[in-house]
Formats: sequence, C-alpha cells, structure tokens
Amino acid sequence: MKDKYGNLPKIPKIPKTMSTQHPDNVHTPFFTENIELNGEDEVKEAYYVYSHLGCTEQMWDCEGKEVDNYVVKKLLSRYREYFKEHHLGRDLFLTLRVPNPEIERTEAKILLETLGSIPRSYDVAHHFYGDELAPIFEVILPMTTSFTSIDNIYQYYCDFVIGQQHKRLGGRDMTIADWIGPFHPDKIRVIPLFEDRDGILSADSILKRYFQDKELDYQRVFFARSDPAVNYGLIGAVLLNKIGLWRLRLLSEETEIPIFPIIGAGSAPFRGNLRPDTVKRVTDEYAGAHTFTIQSAFKYDTNLDDAVNAIRFLEEREVPPAREIDETYAVPLIDRYAEGYQKQIQSLAPLINRVAAYIPSRRKRKLHVGLFGYSRNMGGVSLPRAITVTAALYSIGIPPEILGLNVLTDNDRDFILENYRYISDDLKDACRYLNPDSTYLPEDLKKALPDWVDYEPHPEHMALSGQIEKAVTSCRIDTVHDLIIRAAVIRKFLG
Repeated sequence: MKDKYGNLPKIPKIPKTMSTQHPDNVHTPFFTENIELNGEDEVKEAYYVYSHLGCTEQMWDCEGKEVDNYVVKKLLSRYREYFKEHHLGRDLFLTLRVPNPEIERTEAKILLETLGSIPRSYDVAHHFYGDELAPIFEVILPMTTSFTSIDNIYQYYCDFVIGQQHKRLGGRDMTIADWIGPFHPDKIRVIPLFEDRDGILSADSILKRYFQDKELDYQRVFFARSDPAVNYGLIGAVLLNKIGLWRLRLLSEETEIPIFPIIGAGSAPFRGNLRPDTVKRVTDEYAGAHTFTIQSAFKYDTNLDDAVNAIRFLEEREVPPAREIDETYAVPLIDRYAEGYQKQIQSLAPLINRVAAYIPSRRKRKLHVGLFGYSRNMGGVSLPRAITVTAALYSIGIPPEILGLNVLTDNDRDFILENYRYISDDLKDACRYLNPDSTYLPEDLKKALPDWVDYEPHPEHMALSGQIEKAVTSCRIDTVHDLIIRAAVIRKFLG
C-alpha cells in the first residue's frame, strides 16, 4: 500500500530461487551415503544449497515421517560460522510447506504443530543473532482453492499461536507470556500454491478477497507447473501459468500491492524444462515470474559450476513484466487440448502404473500428495505423482510432452506459437528421448509430430526405452530397474 506521499514501502529481499525437495534426481548428492535422503540429509541439503549453490531460499516440507521441526536449531548450531555471516531471515530464507487440512486430513494436525514451531525457531535465532528478525515468517499452503483456506492459516496463527500468550493460568494474574516468554513473530505470511485449472484461473479473485482486511506491503503467490501438466498436458499447463501471471499483474496494478509470483519448474520439459542451460529462455517464457524452484535434478544431475552460474543468473536477473494473453481463445483451447491429452494418458495408464513400480525413490519420507483429481478429471484412472508419471513415460520412449498434439488445429498452432515462445525448443528437447518404434505410441500422434517439431532421437536412449518396454510387457522384471536408471542418466533427470 502507498503512504500519504504516494511512495511504496520498502520491500524486503524476495528470493529469486527456491530450492525444493522434489525427488526428480538420478544421482544422489555427495554429502549422503543414502540412495534415499532422510531427515538429517535434508538438513545438510539446506546448508549445501545456501553455501555451495547460492540459492537464497529453501522450501521445507512439513509432512510425512522424518520431518524435522528443529531445522533452524540444527542449521545454526552445526554451521555456526556460516550463519553468523549469512543471516537466516534476512540474507537467506527457510519457507515451510504445510499440509492443507481441507484435503490432507490425516496430516491436518501437523499444520498446528508446524505453526506452533515458528515462535520456537524465533527464540533460537534471537539467542543466536541477538536481534528481532524471524528466521521463518512465511508458509506455503498447497492445493489452495479458496480465500478461506489461506485466511484460516493466517488467523489461526494470529489468534491461537500468538494469541495464547495473553491467556491467564488458573485464574491468576500470570499470563503464558509471563511464564515462558513472549511469542514472535506477531504475524506470518501465507503463500497460496495453486495447482489445478480452477485454482490458477481463480487466483486473482481469491487474493483480492484475502487482501481486503489486511495491511499487506507485498504478497507472494505460487503456481504449480508439474501437476497441471499431468492433469491438462504440457500446453495446458504453460498457458494456465501465463494466464495466472497476467492476471496477477493486473491485480497488483489495481490494488497497488506488489505481487511476487513463484513458478514450480522441474528439469524435464514436461515439468518446466528448467536446467542450467535453459535458464535464460525459461525466465523469458514465464515473464512476470519472480522466483523459480531449483529441484533435485538441477542440483545433483548437472555440473556444479554450471548449476552455480545458472542460479547466480536467476538471482541477479531483472524480472520482466507478465505479458498479456487472449483468454477468450486460450481457455477453450486448454479445455479441448486437455480432453484429447487425457484420453491418451488414460489409455497409457496401465503401462504407466506397471513401469512406475520400478521407478526408484529418492526421498525417505512421503512428500506432499499433490492435486490430480484422478476420479474427477481422469475418468476414474489412477496415476502416481507427477515425477513418477514423467519418469515412466520417458522410460518407455513416449515423452508426455507430445500427448494431445494431434487434437490441435492450425489456428491453435498459430496461437500457441505466438504465446508459448519456446514450445519448439521444449518439444525438441523432449523428443530426443522419443522411441518412434514404440508399440504404444498412438498412430495419429505419430503423424502429427512433424507439424510441430523436427526431432532426432538419442540412439542409446531409444535402445534402452525399447528394452524397458519389452522387459515390462514380458514381465522380465529383473532388468527393468537398471535400464530405467541408465536411461535417466542420459536425460540428466529421473522424471
């Protein structure tokens, strides 16, 4: 909000890269001997991404077994000298991803535990630094679908986490704050994560309502990129993100509240195509996006110097404003394309689920469930998480990026080429791992491909995908796991 002189308040440092715990990597990091990272490994990982890679933010998933609510204490005590020079909460940021109690019912009370841990982390940092900066002051709410889902978290923290300090014990004059000390920070920021079509298209109206009774100097907003791709196909996901970014720009101009969007991009083209060698084109593609996620394949399947230089570019770049997009054409196109894409992925679902059984795990604990809406949107077909779906399809030589292309018209193609700037590059990257001889490749899709991309399959990957297909369909399961890993090493991402 502007002051009486028309000046905007000073905005604190907003990170432009956010390291996440998405398990899309083939290789395991050097700091662990475990194939699957456990809770202690993830503490090491947080330090590593700050100190070696140069990320300014780490997302911390507060779900499932092995979750560590003492991460701030462990970081500050184990890496004392580093964090004395790099202030957590001012120079570096730790952002909690909490369960959504409306959807993840079995995880719901972990939300209360997590919110309750924020003042405890504040006390640790206050003792360490001797100042009043909170090390944690933002939480990410996944699968946001309404104003109340964001506001409930904001209000619960204010009323019950902070508010409890004023309650009196046993009718006496002593308050909880008198007994165990005051609670800080007084408020938290809630970052809504929109993961499906309706959520992304409603993000601006949901936020406008959220802004009404709050004095906000800025707001961060998170758009998923992987789950929309699984639900609506590559083109559907990209266009939805672009509509969302454009609407947030308009909302920011209307309300005079700066909005800083986050895009959750992975290394596979289907999940964002964000790799060290693509950072310039991806940031141009998603104009208006302030922050990009740095997922595990980016961190562990690429050359360290390349990763560091790419993250430095992301952190230092100027953010171009979001571009206008014709929604009257884009939204019906998304729906038509998604229908064709979904029919093809439904037909492949039995094979995907068979191959998925052999996709290796890279994290010990269960991470967030995501929002696929299988029963509602996929005709009752059940599919695994986005990374596993992507890994399974690549493993059998059918990059998921190509599904649904055959339903698009010439007018659609013209519109997409105008608004999805680097689609040809993304399809070319994906089709390096196409096996045109796959018995599962739909014939009408095979005919449509030359209209979109000139592709040259990677010969070794093509051979491996053929072997994986034969092994899975003939139940020769002893070789499948090794073949999947070998193919993923070529791609430099698991899924």
